[in-house]
Amino acid sequence: MTALTLSTAAAPGLRADAIVIGVAKGAKGPVVAPGAEAVDKAYDGRLAGVLETLGASGAEGEVTKLPAPSGFKAPVVVAVGLGAEPEKDAGFDAEALRRAAGVAARALAGSKKAAFALPLAEAADAGAVGEGVLLGAYSFDAYKETGKDAKAKNGKAPLAEAALLGGKPRDKAYKAAIERAAAVAEELNRARDLVNTPPNDLNPEAFAAVAQAAAKEHGIKVQVLDEKALTKGGYGGILGVGAGSAAGPRLVKLSYTSSKATKSLAFVGKGITYDSGGISLKPAGHNETMKCDMAGAAAVFAAVVAAARLGLEVNVTGWLALAENMPSGSATRPGDVLRMYSGKTVEVLNTDAEGRLVLADALWAASQEKPDAIIDVATLTGAMMLALGSRTYGIMANDDAFRAAVHEASEEVGEPAWPMPLPEHLRKGMDSATADIANMGERMGGGLVAGLFLREFVGEGIAWAHLDIAGPAFNEGGPFGYTPKGGTGTAVRTLVRVAERVALGDLG
Repeated sequence: MTALTLSTAAAPGLRADAIVIGVAKGAKGPVVAPGAEAVDKAYDGRLAGVLETLGASGAEGEVTKLPAPSGFKAPVVVAVGLGAEPEKDAGFDAEALRRAAGVAARALAGSKKAAFALPLAEAADAGAVGEGVLLGAYSFDAYKETGKDAKAKNGKAPLAEAALLGGKPRDKAYKAAIERAAAVAEELNRARDLVNTPPNDLNPEAFAAVAQAAAKEHGIKVQVLDEKALTKGGYGGILGVGAGSAAGPRLVKLSYTSSKATKSLAFVGKGITYDSGGISLKPAGHNETMKCDMAGAAAVFAAVVAAARLGLEVNVTGWLALAENMPSGSATRPGDVLRMYSGKTVEVLNTDAEGRLVLADALWAASQEKPDAIIDVATLTGAMMLALGSRTYGIMANDDAFRAAVHEASEEVGEPAWPMPLPEHLRKGMDSATADIANMGERMGGGLVAGLFLREFVGEGIAWAHLDIAGPAFNEGGPFGYTPKGGTGTAVRTLVRVAERVALGDLG
């Protein structure tokens, strides 16, 4: 991962491949952002005009490169757009800094070192810039050729080092902000790696092994239930989904505990390592990206490890419900009835509505420990993508105040989300003449129906939220901001922020 450092060096004398500065979109043209004063001075205060001549406006995501002034040890200045200039006495918000840093880091792929002279008014700004750099520099190259001849073919290596100018290396707040950025970004990028890994190399057993290795490294207690243990325990949902695959299902429990904790959280992740739809096979054109159907479990895994690395004063348990959904002679059929871990029976009307089945078992298992709150994360429904698009996830909950608190956390970290309702009238559509409930209901409002189904498996009196990340979990378009093509790591930062707020006692 890109190395992050805080530097008090002046931009002209720093040896680097490039100096990154910020440019805002002002009322009368581009405006050089704070942090770039030394660079602007070297252009005799005319840098904004030079940039405008080159076509720069300061719009978000815009990158303009120009030769560095005489006397600079770095050969290039990279001006990155921050978006609209803030009002007087107001600084740039964290997300603007995060995105700009990510764009610049991606533009500097192949460079050994870059100095970031972006606005750093306080320690939190340094954390935002550092996080943006580390997320923007991400690259998944595990399956590409290596060696000298392969470099031109496979693209440039990520930016190796980023020095944040204006940072305060000896200031505890600045150091803590950078350390937090590194821990969260590294674990988020690990989640991206898992989502991007092909399903022939990441089946439930392999995913469980990754979790076990990370748990050992970071002092997290881990328990893995295999097919035998799942059968003995009566986990009918997870077993039913995994029945058609040669790769058996797993339920992984990761437990991080703090001796100073007074509250506990449970995170539950959908981990379908490949989703063919099962007997209710997906149509052509819908299978190619289904390796991403374990993005919820990847997010939960990453968040628990990040909580441990940050030493948060809250107990966090992660439940990874892992299965591969395949069609075969042993697969669950439409019309079958599964007895879930809770004892409730479910009539399976569509085997492609499998995520809610594995989550149901894991939610009930999490509920037995009576945490203060549960959050599940899942690439659950195409309906949520139709409702909110490809960059926003939906939040449903059994408690309005808790839903609002989770939404606030998502906004704080820059993960677009939107509160969604759980209309009671949609529950009737899941009534079954054969079982306690069916896994399908009304077609319209399908994302909300799925949320209502999950609510049935949350223990009484426990605050619960459901994050349907089907849209933003996997980016099929081009990269933007600090978001790459492919796995995005969506929800990791929201979960970590929720855990931080619970630890501080201010989740609402």
